[in-house]
Amino acid sequence: MARADLLINLVKAGSSGDHALFKKTVEALAAEERAKQHHVLADRLIGNIKSNGSSYQLTTNGIDEKVQNLLFDIQPKISLQDLILPGMVLTECKELIEEHQRRELLHSYNLEPRNRILLAGPPGNGKTSLAEAIAQELMVPFFVVRYEGIIGSYLGETATRLKKLFEYARTRNCVLFFDEFDAIGKERGDVHETGEIKRVVSSLLMQIDTLPSYVVVVTASNHPELLDRAVWRRFQLKMLLPKPSISQVEEWLIRFEKRLKNQLGHSLNVLAKRLEGASFAELEDFCTDILRRNTLSLPDSNIKKIVDERIKQWETRFVLPSKKEKAK
Repeated sequence: MARADLLINLVKAGSSGDHALFKKTVEALAAEERAKQHHVLADRLIGNIKSNGSSYQLTTNGIDEKVQNLLFDIQPKISLQDLILPGMVLTECKELIEEHQRRELLHSYNLEPRNRILLAGPPGNGKTSLAEAIAQELMVPFFVVRYEGIIGSYLGETATRLKKLFEYARTRNCVLFFDEFDAIGKERGDVHETGEIKRVVSSLLMQIDTLPSYVVVVTASNHPELLDRAVWRRFQLKMLLPKPSISQVEEWLIRFEKRLKNQLGHSLNVLAKRLEGASFAELEDFCTDILRRNTLSLPDSNIKKIVDERIKQWETRFVLPSKKEKAK
């Protein structure tokens, strides 16, 4: 909670139009939040001053030089309300966020908020976006693991780098995101894997077990069946993000019409049925293509004709054959 005097100063600055006092007060609020390790919130406070015409330079906490090649520090911009999620997934995410926002109450009962999440599902359906949204809702840094910096060619190198990565994460209130998690969490019983990957998985298990609850680790996998069973067991929340249903595609198109500020000239339910089977990433590409063609056709754009052409292209697109089709 911000100090009462700062809140009073904000009201005073707003009612009197005192820009200098307003700027000074926001800077003080940002400093308080940064001291609490709420770097994302602090950056947003300062960023809003900048976006409103001030020449104030946004400062970021940044990543320690020792782990810069192991992590990407991404400014979270996606919120939960931006995503179209299965009802149970949305409920579980809201519960997780509440647990972290009210962690003091849980601590008073000797309880910890959940902090280990596994996201599974086919590519392009929002696993990375959901991880970012969790960071945004919690107002903490969003760190994405860089596998090119983690995975080494020498014996023991990967495990050593993983240890360094987790040691740094423990010093921050953050969301730590592992995409393509099966790359380092593979089943140790796989006869095709070397002893090195088994040592990596053992190190990974030890590091996950010792993570404090204020570090939320989110992992994503397109092939969860490849994960080691002991790794799988570590996660308190396991959420499936499948391809969108017809009703979710229709919801996506409703939102797109608002972005377009125009109607698509088709029944959205019929259009959604024709796009059935698309991932959210493919829907984004489809809608972006409509925006692109609409812009290039101005001022005589015919949106219905453009959509008809995009649908024809969609229905004749090249699709990778399934495993069953390959086996024939």
